[in-house]
Amino acid sequence: MVALLRSRLTDWTFVVPVLAVLILMVTWGRSLPGPVIVVVAVLLGGAVLAAVHHAEVVAHRVGEPYGSLVLAVAVTVIEVALIVTLMISGPEKTQSLARDTVFAAVMITCNGILGLSLLLGALRRRVAVFNPEGTGGALATVITLATLSLVIPTFTTARPGPEFSPAQLVFAAVASLSLYGLFVLVQTGRHRDYFLPVDSRGKVIETEEHAKPPTTRAAMVSLVLLLVALVAVVGDAKTVSPTIEAGVAAANLPHAFVGVIIALLVLLPETLAAARAARRDRVQTSLNLALGSAMASIGLTIPAIAIASIWLDGPLLLGLGGTQLALLALTAVTAVLTVVPGRANVLQGGVHLVLMAAFVFLAASP
Repeated sequence: MVALLRSRLTDWTFVVPVLAVLILMVTWGRSLPGPVIVVVAVLLGGAVLAAVHHAEVVAHRVGEPYGSLVLAVAVTVIEVALIVTLMISGPEKTQSLARDTVFAAVMITCNGILGLSLLLGALRRRVAVFNPEGTGGALATVITLATLSLVIPTFTTARPGPEFSPAQLVFAAVASLSLYGLFVLVQTGRHRDYFLPVDSRGKVIETEEHAKPPTTRAAMVSLVLLLVALVAVVGDAKTVSPTIEAGVAAANLPHAFVGVIIALLVLLPETLAAARAARRDRVQTSLNLALGSAMASIGLTIPAIAIASIWLDGPLLLGLGGTQLALLALTAVTAVLTVVPGRANVLQGGVHLVLMAAFVFLAASP
């Protein structure tokens, strides 16, 4: 036991998340000087890398698609908690926070993470190969959830502005949670093979070829440290957000751009994990992470804010604007054309990355 503790204390993947949480506890809710902000930012980056490491350990132990599901759900649960906390603490400034955060998550995952994964996979062996049945089902679920939660409120007439009535919000919450639950059952049960990595001939790769899976004890330790690291990532991102807000204001950018930056920070663990999987020729795992994260972001956020709306004052704006609607529609059409063949080259990866760049640019310059 002493030897195990000593080895843990010299392991940066153990030390960094713990330090990141400790500094989060010390700095939470305080105005911080510049040097402390730098320390928090460094530990934030270290917590991101540690989260990726522990997610891969857990994924290796439980196998796919459970591994990618663990990271996607863990990140989203903490992200939802952060959104609800911010909405309750400052409702007058956060009427559109849920919409902006969910839309940013969808664009980052379905264009940024997906495009990067396809590009890395195609660069490795000219063509990135994945299972179109599982990926197509996941994409259809993401598009349906995004349309129900972010598009329909723009056109409903029960309330003025892009918001649901209470009954409509309850329906959207139940529908979102039901669809996400159904997808998880399909992904982990009846059609699990649709979400497993495949080789160049389309044959399922059941196991890793070289490395032995970690022990159950090691996987449980990594699971705990993964959750600790994710708490640190989201919490430290919120801690440095006033500095980010000041920088955004100094650059004359829209205040909504702060949400994009925070979303990018929070989704860094999934981005790095997806990139590593793609470099190991596990493109399907990368796509599971990308689309699963988008799905979890909507499927868990909408029910959470539906419950939180009981205590919130003021309107809850969910409907997207014209530019956002155009970007979402273009993303949906492009993603369908990308997924249907089950194979993609650097062109498809590049197209999605350009769409990601367009989203960031238009968020900064609407």
